[in-house]
Amino acid sequence: MDPPFPPRYHERMSDALSSPAPSAPVPDPARLVARLGHVREWIFDLDNTLYPASNALFAQIEERMAAYMMRVFGLRRSDAQRLRREYWRDHGTTLAGLMRNHRTDPDAFLDEVHRIDFSVLRPDPRLRAAMLALPGRRIVFTNGTSDYARRVIAALGLDGCFEAVYGIREAFYTPKPLPAAYQRIFGADGLNPRRAAMFEDDPRNLEVPHALGVACVLVGPEARPDLPHVDFATDDLAGFVSRLGPLLRAAPRLESGA
Repeated sequence: MDPPFPPRYHERMSDALSSPAPSAPVPDPARLVARLGHVREWIFDLDNTLYPASNALFAQIEERMAAYMMRVFGLRRSDAQRLRREYWRDHGTTLAGLMRNHRTDPDAFLDEVHRIDFSVLRPDPRLRAAMLALPGRRIVFTNGTSDYARRVIAALGLDGCFEAVYGIREAFYTPKPLPAAYQRIFGADGLNPRRAAMFEDDPRNLEVPHALGVACVLVGPEARPDLPHVDFATDDLAGFVSRLGPLLRAAPRLESGA
């Protein structure tokens, strides 16, 4: 398994995120075209990105992770939740911390925590239309499993929008934001980072892609547009993506980064 984050990694990210988040301005069309005009590979995270965190789907998974830790380790709920958050902070995912510190069977854990109620999600025809208008390929890259991701995609009415779906098993159980996760998925996909854009709700997960030349969009109500590895921030994924298709079709194709 890959090493945990470098020393003080999570302290540095915590400091960056602790100050009030400035509101994300509506991007200037010329800047959108300049930064995204060459993109033909569109990478989307899944949870709290393709759907808003307010839907509370991932909150169900967090509760099931805590319940698993209570049952296996005999913890009180408050202690299980604290440990879950610590492992997420220090290792990228709760599962990565469990595997490193307790040799947890990843498949048994994932199968258990993904037994959730998908009915909280509703089809999103606005997002579907926006996705299909993007030029090039669209993929999903999640720290969950690809099977779980496909159930979320179906519940959102986004079937047929993505050419590929990659999860933690395809990354050999190495989670974002560890560099090896991107190397494995980008390599398996044949993706060219300099022709790609990535949409994520966790700013940690954009640092490595940004360093590789990927255009990075942070998604969510607290998305910070001022982080050095974030090109754009939005609290409305469908609205942001729906602007791109018409803009990129109307603008001359840019060759920079091709």
